[in-house]
Amino acid sequence: MSTPSTETKSTTAFLVQAMIAFGISFAAICFGIVRLPLDMWQRGFLLMSMLFLVSSCFTLAKVIRDQHESSRVNHRIDEARLEKLIAEHDPFKA
Repeated sequence: MSTPSTETKSTTAFLVQAMIAFGISFAAICFGIVRLPLDMWQRGFLLMSMLFLVSSCFTLAKVIRDQHESSRVNHRIDEARLEKLIAEHDPFKA
């Protein structure tokens, strides 16, 4: 007895929109840092902070995704075990 897949996939339009939004926001913050009336070391600090923030966001998103996928796999294994036990159980057997 198998259950239909409940896996949802993002549409191409959503992926493109997410990539464009990321690109625009990244370019805008870089442009803002360059245009600020600051010394070079202050701009460098802001740039390094922004790059660290972006890389941390990617890492956090990956960790959350990995945890979610891991829990889904464990849940499917538990469901398969339960289905096997139910299929093997005969309530009319004495």
